[in-house]
Amino acid sequence: MSSMMFQGMFFFFVLILISIPLGWYIKETMQGKIPKYVRFLQPLENGVYKILGSVSQNNMSAKRYLLSILILSILSFVFLTVLLMTQHFLPGGQNVANMSLDLAINTSVSFVTNTNWQAYSGETSLSNFSQMFGLTVQNFVSAGVGMAVVCTLFRGITQKRTKLIGNFWKDLTRSLLYTLFPLSVIVAIILISQGTVQTLSQGVAYQGFEGQELWLYLGPVASQVAIKQLGTNGGGFFGSNSAFPFENPTLLSNFVENISILLIPAALIVTFGFWVKDWKQGRTIMIASLFFAVLAFVGVVVSESFGPAFVNVAESMNLEGKEMRFGIGWSSLWAISTTAASNGSINSMLDSFTPLGGAIPMFLMQLGEIIFGGAGSGLYGMLAFLILTVFIAGLLVGRTPEYLGKKIDAFDIKMAGIVVLTPLMLTLFGAMAMTMHPDVMSWLTNTGAHGFSEILYGATSLANNNGSAFGGLLADTTFLNLLGSLLMTLSRFLPIVAILFLAENMGSKKKAALSEGTLSTTNSTFVTMLIIIIVVIGALSFLPALALGPIADFFSIK
Repeated sequence: MSSMMFQGMFFFFVLILISIPLGWYIKETMQGKIPKYVRFLQPLENGVYKILGSVSQNNMSAKRYLLSILILSILSFVFLTVLLMTQHFLPGGQNVANMSLDLAINTSVSFVTNTNWQAYSGETSLSNFSQMFGLTVQNFVSAGVGMAVVCTLFRGITQKRTKLIGNFWKDLTRSLLYTLFPLSVIVAIILISQGTVQTLSQGVAYQGFEGQELWLYLGPVASQVAIKQLGTNGGGFFGSNSAFPFENPTLLSNFVENISILLIPAALIVTFGFWVKDWKQGRTIMIASLFFAVLAFVGVVVSESFGPAFVNVAESMNLEGKEMRFGIGWSSLWAISTTAASNGSINSMLDSFTPLGGAIPMFLMQLGEIIFGGAGSGLYGMLAFLILTVFIAGLLVGRTPEYLGKKIDAFDIKMAGIVVLTPLMLTLFGAMAMTMHPDVMSWLTNTGAHGFSEILYGATSLANNNGSAFGGLLADTTFLNLLGSLLMTLSRFLPIVAILFLAENMGSKKKAALSEGTLSTTNSTFVTMLIIIIVVIGALSFLPALALGPIADFFSIK
């Protein structure tokens, strides 16, 4: 037990240590202040702007910024859908079938929205061409969009009397060229050194122990795994994701991949502190995020180590569904990292966790994917909670709520409310729709409370753009493919709309000077209040559903 706690503390120490310089670097590059050691990439950046033309030159209003995002997303969706439905006729697609319309739509929406929900097994359902030019490309683009959007909110908070929030094409280009691409190259090289597969070969034939002819699937795995983790995407090249040795061969590769999941979300918190020129503002968010992440890690480890004795009486711990090379410690750490960061990848089977061990990762998603969260999307979700906390605190003390000198008005609260409530309501709607479907029992491998947990986890994952699966739920049905597409689309784009207009409204305000009556947003009282509001909103929204699922499952075990 003590060794597992040390693993977790060491992991979070390394994460913070790396995120500080990376956070400063992201701030510099996103503001156009390119450090000397990456200036060799500037000709590529300028080349992109020449190709795009005048659209990449001027700052944009919220409407124009949103229109640019929607144009890119629609084009990406159409391209990826057509690619998946015609992959059999494209290079290297002779051994795979074309995807059905509903599955292609679901997969395209999934990768365009940075959800990466997979209702298929990658190695058998996709060609290497589809993996590289379809999914991997979207892994980069969807993460870049999230980083671009959060930067608009940074500008809105710091600017004065302007409704212009930046240029989407510049923000996207800089996030891809200076952050996501270089980091992906570094991580991919490390993974290749550890044995992660990287080849253009579709695979090799071999003979099994009983003389049967078998096929070993191969492909450009390391390059896709690097960006799937760094971009908080999570879609695996192989069906068993990062539990598979060809994706995650060693303890070092496991550590690097796990750090990669939280690295950019953590660094963006530091970026925010540097951007607003007040590192204590970033510290507030970092403390709140670490509080939930560390508490969740301890909770999962304790549950898996001292859970119901029926799981493994001989060793009094739950090793079912876990890779023995990772054990409970690294499996638990991955489970909370992937659900805190809307990543969705797995290195163990969550459906085999104890009831409470599975409930904790589920609840992290149900908080709105704000505990570190996705690349950019997690931080702008947390900032919405922070603005809501400032508003409530202002009401309690009888002062006009302000955040960093900007007065919080009714419009700001409405936009923050959309960001906070959208994934919450979509989760409950999705779980209701699945439960009421007449074929629901045929989709499940379990019944009772555990079966409902599988449904609730699936709805939570889709409605929070996470993409991880509890297991036990047959995902590839026409109804679930279309329902999931709706949930993923609304959960991605409604908060983006709200954040862009929130940024515009904040930027149009003048900045008031600090006074003795200004509410501090960096002291322990405010951090505690932020944590309480996050917990209360999550608990009030999902405690009844959790009581019917994992909590009832826990008490039903004898």
